[in-house]
Amino acid sequence: MEKTWILIANGERARCFERAPDHALTELTDFVFPRASLTGRAEGGDLTGAAAKGHGRTAHAGTQLEPRTQADDKAEATFARQLADYLNESVATQRYSALALIASSQMLGVLKPILSVAAQKTLRRSVIGDLTQFTGPELKKRVDRALALPD
Repeated sequence: MEKTWILIANGERARCFERAPDHALTELTDFVFPRASLTGRAEGGDLTGAAAKGHGRTAHAGTQLEPRTQADDKAEATFARQLADYLNESVATQRYSALALIASSQMLGVLKPILSVAAQKTLRRSVIGDLTQFTGPELKKRVDRALALPD
């Protein structure tokens, strides 16, 4: 029987699940990559400092995110390397035989090319999306929907 793993990721968090034949998800591990020192994000994800600017003189009308920087890209590449290492080692030890990736477009673009040949051979689906914040039945519903999308 095929053991299917699903990696859900963005540039700051990733969660790896094993999917049962009935599509139930069992969380195997949770990765968090705090980038506070690189992006100006305070602990807890609040935007402060150089990462956000208020509009107008009183700075009360909202926030404006600064464009991605080389530091952001380097941090995301470092995180993607950690995820790829985990997936590459796990496929080498036959912990899974099928893989699905559901990740932000930036993370997919960085992660897929650094998967080992063996991990790439197990890749059944890759879907652009960020499901890292969902849990329980809502997560299962969204994963099922994402994996049912046509190629």
